Amino acid sequence: MKKITFFLFLFAGIFANAQSLTLKGKVVDEHHESLPGATILVKENNKGTSTDFDGKFQLNLLKGDYTIQVSYIGYNTVSKEISLDKNNKIEFTLTPNATVLEEVLVSAVRVKADAPVTHSNLSKKEIAKRNLGQDIPVLLKYLPSVISSSDAGAGVGYTYIRVRGSDATRVNVTVNGIPYNDAESQGSFWVNMGDFASSTQSLQLQRGVGTSTNGSGAFGASLNILTDAISEEAGGEISNSFGSYGTRKHTVKFTTGKVNDHFEFAGRLSNIYSDGYVDRASTDLKSYFLQGSYADENTLIKALAFGGSEKTYQAWYGLEADQLKEDRRQNPYTYDNETDNYWQDHYQLHWNEKLNENWSTTIGLNYTRGKGYFEQFKGESAISKYNGIVSETATTWDGKPATDLIVRRWLDNHFYVANGNATYKKNKLEVVSGFSYSYYKGDHFGEVIWAKEFAATANIRDRYYFSDASKKDFSVFSKATFNILENLKAFVDIQGRFVNYKTGGLTSDRNVLNVGEKFNFFNPKLGFTHTINSNNSLYLSFAKANKEPNRNDYKNGENVKHESLDDYELGWRLKSNTVQLNTNIYYMSYDNQLIQTGGLNDVGDYLRENTKDSYRLGLEIDGNVKISDQFSINQNITLSKNKIKNFILDRDGTETNIGTTNIAFSPSLITSNALVYQPTNNFQLSFLTKYVGEQYLSNTNTEASKLESYFTSDLNFIYEIKTSSIFKSIVFTGVVNNIFNKEYVDRGYTYLNNWSKSTSFEVQGYFPQATRNFLVGVTLKF
Repeated sequence: MKKITFFLFLFAGIFANAQSLTLKGKVVDEHHESLPGATILVKENNKGTSTDFDGKFQLNLLKGDYTIQVSYIGYNTVSKEISLDKNNKIEFTLTPNATVLEEVLVSAVRVKADAPVTHSNLSKKEIAKRNLGQDIPVLLKYLPSVISSSDAGAGVGYTYIRVRGSDATRVNVTVNGIPYNDAESQGSFWVNMGDFASSTQSLQLQRGVGTSTNGSGAFGASLNILTDAISEEAGGEISNSFGSYGTRKHTVKFTTGKVNDHFEFAGRLSNIYSDGYVDRASTDLKSYFLQGSYADENTLIKALAFGGSEKTYQAWYGLEADQLKEDRRQNPYTYDNETDNYWQDHYQLHWNEKLNENWSTTIGLNYTRGKGYFEQFKGESAISKYNGIVSETATTWDGKPATDLIVRRWLDNHFYVANGNATYKKNKLEVVSGFSYSYYKGDHFGEVIWAKEFAATANIRDRYYFSDASKKDFSVFSKATFNILENLKAFVDIQGRFVNYKTGGLTSDRNVLNVGEKFNFFNPKLGFTHTINSNNSLYLSFAKANKEPNRNDYKNGENVKHESLDDYELGWRLKSNTVQLNTNIYYMSYDNQLIQTGGLNDVGDYLRENTKDSYRLGLEIDGNVKISDQFSINQNITLSKNKIKNFILDRDGTETNIGTTNIAFSPSLITSNALVYQPTNNFQLSFLTKYVGEQYLSNTNTEASKLESYFTSDLNFIYEIKTSSIFKSIVFTGVVNNIFNKEYVDRGYTYLNNWSKSTSFEVQGYFPQATRNFLVGVTLKF
């Protein structure tokens, strides 16, 4: 009996010693404002949580000594050592980090965790898990409502992103608050930003209108990229990765760290090459990133230069159905230099000044220089298109003078930007006011570099067309966040945007193009966030956006109009120690939306046309569930209806109302899932899946234009070895894309030759994506 009693007391003592204790805490800024979404890390076991909407957190820990580290973007990281022998409470006060440009972006284009704007964030650590050479759109493909694609099929080269069915011309992209979208086409060409993910500190994707303060209007999303932060310590990285289709990435990074407590110089050189999944769809990207910084307690000055060059073998037109069936990897182009060649350099200067506890100012300057051409072989091309450069004695086709020749079509442009804003913050009030001005100047021209026979008065590289363009874009804004009640916060944003676009001369088909348009847009935004309790909040917002046509729209039609969008968002956020859930309903109502028809122009861009009345109605659910310390599930799903009301089809001057139809390239179901297993601090394994429902390539609802749904799966791992000599650590990263070897097509085009309610005839093209492929890499950090 005594032995049994002894063991009972022993067991009780062990249980009491091992029982879980509760550590509660709160994270606030220097104004005692709560910081929701701050990261809490227990350094001894590398486990943690994040703060709720009131800036509070809770950890269950065994009795013992711990170091608790708290971090938040734009603030200095703070650590405290505690000895936990009973339930306890603790508070952390974070101060702004003068060495991070995040304050610039938060005040100008980013939003905080509790803002009434639907958004997702990705940190540098999260980006690094898959950063093995593929472009940023591919790295974002598991975010809610996002679809990515590439011409070459393997995610390197010409890559594309869609958000809520809207293409890249409708996604406003900024780099450190500077507009990146091309001023004329309004697209973002990631092929000119090779390995830019390696110089990205964090990014935020806002779905819907968002807070697109600078640059072109956002009709699908805003993507705000922040480049590398200043490093406190000297260091560097050598990163190499290799994979399928001859893909390889080589990156070298360095930083001097803080010199004399104020100065830092950092840089990156990269080279990415891939043969592509599609035959001869090769990509050769060379890029650089240089940064010089000065920081003290109240001042941050950054000078940046980044850019590079690309050479990409063209695969712009995909494959027709019979070609896809015959050999899905073939490339119809046979000319050995059917390539796109472009050089682009960006120069930025940012000055962020904290005047006092309440006021701060920011100035951003940018100059972008871009120049390049694509080269094409033109077989039996009508010589009338080439301004007398080609001889009239050339061969004939179909009774008309024609010949074989090779052309280069050039872009030569300059882009200047000046941004400025001032921020006032006191207690529960924050006001940001500012301006953005950009000026674009660009030339378009074509050269004949070879022909079977030149005209007697012509020379090689004579231009057969020329047009110049200029665009001035000026916007002023003021936005305020303030508390109406203790648990009710309001967000008000007004923007005036004034655009002046001119272009004149000839198109590549030698058609006259003269445009002189001015637009005056007023874009108000209003939102409310109601904090129900520390775990739940609701938000409601309305935003209006206006957007001008792009250059191709003017080339394709004389009566093109600007478009308008009213965006309504209603969301619920849940945040606890084990579950984070973001749910929102959106309704986006368009007037004269410029919708893609499904056809392509002569450079592989989608054609667009105005549709008077259309809308997108959707439900987005984004959840993260922590099952245990080792397992978590990340799941998101988008259910939507994307409709054109009373779609008017114009064929050869005959207009037909075919009723309500589906908007092209807008699947009604998109879902992603990630199963994450982290057995140790230095190893993580993720199984990721993506499903995209069926969609239409045109707006006519015909079966011929329907693109089948697809489901793909990837396997991703990252393993880090800490070392004590030479290198700080060695990181191994790998991904197996499309692990189940699915043959799928995620994008295409269609030409409607004939249509009636009883019959239709269409010609389709498709962009096949890679079957099972892999990338593996190793990074040496020192």
